Amino acid sequence: MSRCFPSTLWDAPKVIKALAGGAIAVHPATLGALTVSTLEGERGYQRKEIEKLLAFLADEPQPDVVNIPYTLLIALAAPIKRILGCPVVVTLQGEDLFLEGLPERYRLRALELIKAQTADVDLFIAVSHYYADFMKSYLSIPPEKMRVAPLGITLEDIPEAAPLKRNPFTIGFLARIAPEKGLHVLADAYILLRKERDLPPSRLYAAGYLPPEHRRYLQRIERTLEAAGLENEFVYAGALDRRAKFAFLQGLDAFSVPSPYHEPKGLYLLEAMAAGVPVVQPLHGAFPEIIGRTGGGLLAASNAPGAIADKLMQLWQHPDRATDMGRRGREGVNAHYSIGHMADAVLRIYAEADAEWRRTGSTSTIYTPAHSN
Repeated sequence: MSRCFPSTLWDAPKVIKALAGGAIAVHPATLGALTVSTLEGERGYQRKEIEKLLAFLADEPQPDVVNIPYTLLIALAAPIKRILGCPVVVTLQGEDLFLEGLPERYRLRALELIKAQTADVDLFIAVSHYYADFMKSYLSIPPEKMRVAPLGITLEDIPEAAPLKRNPFTIGFLARIAPEKGLHVLADAYILLRKERDLPPSRLYAAGYLPPEHRRYLQRIERTLEAAGLENEFVYAGALDRRAKFAFLQGLDAFSVPSPYHEPKGLYLLEAMAAGVPVVQPLHGAFPEIIGRTGGGLLAASNAPGAIADKLMQLWQHPDRATDMGRRGREGVNAHYSIGHMADAVLRIYAEADAEWRRTGSTSTIYTPAHSN
């Protein structure tokens, strides 16, 4: 139903290599002016690039729907509708984390520009019910424009769930190594488990991409564990490809990414449960709805180390219950969070946008923001 349009810039080998190697840093604190200019669209400094895009699109076959991947590109909605005469939907998948990191004057201006252009979007697709409710308020999106398509993962090549080992009890973390993912919280919880909760000698395994700017963050965690005499029980396995990722997960007895950020997605949670590992997560963001639908783990009252430690201890103390959670989690991901479920939900939303467009003969409302420096 929809088509993707390539970009010569982003297809360039040097750009792909730089992005894949983490050579281009994305720090909101330094990108305020660029963000605002991008959101100003045809009145911003990127107007010539937008003109090139529109000239390219004008010669392409007309799609049924165009999907913009996040609201930071919402300024493309109106001109694309003007050129192509089709509905535009926008996916919502964590932009608030970037926007909240902008310097205040740029953050306020960026939010103002996004809110002013929501009228140019036919439907918004949130990746969880939590995020749909949050973004309706955060970006002043009319409720009638909000839809939900929960994320899904590819399941066909995931190995059969391995029995929980428990000797030693192994707790795992698999996400980007960054403060907003909460590895420091899990490390503190592990120290509590070993020093105050009578957990016998165990293991804390972490894996995931380590951005250059967060190397000192990981080093601080390692020093904290060393000060507790637990440095030999911690392993950072680095960034993993798909095969290595599921081998890593199958070696765990419990999984936790106690993110302080109210996560809208939680793909790592789906992957852990698909591998049959029971999970422990904070009671916020998309975690309650994912665990509620699957039954694959426990919810802690907060992301505080003590709360996480208490729930992990329950998995140690009740192995039969932990095994049952692992089984239910795997079944729940298969039943609700496969890539097929996600694709079907997105296609239904595309069809709805297309049908409404054809029914009403919609036309774009062109927003032309005042230029700001």
